[in-house]
Amino acid sequence: MSDDLKTGRLVVVTGASRGLGLAMAETLAADGFRVVALARRPSEALEAAQVAAPGRIAFMAADLGEIDALQALAQRIRAEHGPVYGLVNNAALGTPGLLTTMPASKIAELVHLNTLAPMVLTKYLARGMMTAGAGRIVNVSSIIAFTGYNALSVYAATKASMIGFTKSLAREVGRLGVTVNAVAPGFIETAMTGEMDEAERGRVANRSALKRLAEPQDVADAVAYLMSDRARNVTGTVLTIDAGSTA
Repeated sequence: MSDDLKTGRLVVVTGASRGLGLAMAETLAADGFRVVALARRPSEALEAAQVAAPGRIAFMAADLGEIDALQALAQRIRAEHGPVYGLVNNAALGTPGLLTTMPASKIAELVHLNTLAPMVLTKYLARGMMTAGAGRIVNVSSIIAFTGYNALSVYAATKASMIGFTKSLAREVGRLGVTVNAVAPGFIETAMTGEMDEAERGRVANRSALKRLAEPQDVADAVAYLMSDRARNVTGTVLTIDAGSTA
């Protein structure tokens, strides 16, 4: 594929103002893609990434929880930036809590943003990919979806839903040249794990085959691979990035 063709490919990354989403946006931009970074508001880190990759990363404010506005959001992305080649459904809430004490409103909030929102956004952006006969969709799940973790039952359910969604959607759109895959990160070196004390971080790392935590860049590299032509025959699969925690 020529560089000129690759630079025309646009990827939408949700939750891209920090953490995993920001790493994905930066890595995809470095690989030559144009990126629309969706988040409620920009961050200093995202603004710095835009400066470092001029013209490669565009920020667009969006509240993905507003389901009825997602069709208009998809139309706006196409109108301002052109056809969408790829979508990374990364935005999610990680609210912890025991099921028996979690308010129903919090349960609904998690399901709303982590499951319903990415499905509806995909619905509207996948149509253009299907028409073009090419596209990439990557859903961000979690190892919690298949290992379980105390006080994360609702979060786990939403992340498990992304795996079922991935496998079935791959069947629906594959004949039209669109691949659908998921990545399942384990505990990652982010602000969330930074809140653990040293002993707890050590216990988590020691459970993995490699005796360390994976980093945001590891997940971003996996997403970049799935978005590339090297993964043209990879679809309906879940790529686990956890330093061997689930080995």
